[in-house]
Amino acid sequence: MSDIDSLPPLREVIATHDLRAEKKLGQNFLLDLNITDKIAAAAGDLSHATVFEIGPGPGGLTRSLLKAGAAKVIAVEYDKRAVDALQGLVEAASGRLEVIHGDALDIDLLALLIPPTQGNHVLVANLPYNIATPLLIGWLKQIRKNPESYQTMVLMFQREVAERLVAVPGTKAYGRLSIITQWLCTAKRQFNLPPGAFTPPPKVSSSVVRFTPKTLPDNAPSFDAIGRLTAAAFGQRRKMLRSSLKDYADIMEKTDIDPTLRAENLSVDDFVRLADH
Repeated sequence: MSDIDSLPPLREVIATHDLRAEKKLGQNFLLDLNITDKIAAAAGDLSHATVFEIGPGPGGLTRSLLKAGAAKVIAVEYDKRAVDALQGLVEAASGRLEVIHGDALDIDLLALLIPPTQGNHVLVANLPYNIATPLLIGWLKQIRKNPESYQTMVLMFQREVAERLVAVPGTKAYGRLSIITQWLCTAKRQFNLPPGAFTPPPKVSSSVVRFTPKTLPDNAPSFDAIGRLTAAAFGQRRKMLRSSLKDYADIMEKTDIDPTLRAENLSVDDFVRLADH
């Protein structure tokens, strides 16, 4: 039995450290290690990877990442109670786990690598739902600057958000988040989880999504250019493009995009072509 396998059950860790899930922190703990093992497996071979985890809580997914052979896990946790609760796991991990007490919204994860390392950086996390989207946008901005920032991201979202990430044109879920995500990454939903998989159960179902960054051409639009364009297009999504994107009228004509269409009818490539002119 490994040192990690000999640790107390997660429910005991929670009780010992009075680690009740706080709604204001977006905490819903995954205590079923079969599920956390499945999430870790979705990230692939971690034996040469530095894995970043956000909001480890009592450490269920953290245990699975370490048991999956992750070379190093850097976990960022906002809740001091959870930081304290993870110290037993830090000791059991024999140098493979570092826990950072801080707000993930304010932290450049790659800057935590001291000294800086090249190679396989992976993000795996059961994200707090209240900050999941801004966290993802921040990481996508890093990927736009450097597609090798993260080799893979395996992230848990509210199912409704996950549907937006993988949505196709012409569907209700298709929008800004779909376009920005799919422009920069290949996004694939891995599996769904019911509310009962969590403690306490949230009011919504959840989905795990895997992201694989794409290599863009050197002349690809900037993140801000795509951001401005999609904001204008979907700010008035029921209007025709000739109204919502009237400032892009000349570009639509040059790129043969029908101005009587609505934003939801354009492909990701269409938006890239518009932003590229």
